Amino acid sequence: MAERVAVLFLALALLAGCGGPVAGTARPVRLSDDGRAKFKEYYARVNKAGEEGASQQSKLLKDTQHPDFRQKTCDLRGATIKVEPTWGTLRMDADWAPPGEKAHPRGDVYVVAVTITLRKEDQAIGSQIGSMHVVLLDDEVYGFAPCLGG
Repeated sequence: MAERVAVLFLALALLAGCGGPVAGTARPVRLSDDGRAKFKEYYARVNKAGEEGASQQSKLLKDTQHPDFRQKTCDLRGATIKVEPTWGTLRMDADWAPPGEKAHPRGDVYVVAVTITLRKEDQAIGSQIGSMHVVLLDDEVYGFAPCLGG
């Protein structure tokens, strides 16, 4: 029971970071079809890794963590996430920096509204609608650990 409470607490903490206000003004994104496809592929890879298991998804999240923030990862304690972006909300967010950081990440920063669901042992622990940031840097898509408030 104590482990279940700890996982629920972790789920709420992770999901809470996704729901804050997003700075900036909404503008339509002018991405090429190739650029938009890269973002879609990124989230598809995150979800596929989650279906394969917590260790696979953890490895992918570490491998695709923005290079300037590689040391900022988190332990999902055996849980996985499923991310469902709402692509019509994808926009640039040039002023954003990860919580607690002063530096803007290198690359072109984008934000998209998502529904994120935390799962443990094939059961949904929690779900929230929020926003997540991704960066296009040197033609590669990088993300931020969910515990960084996405």
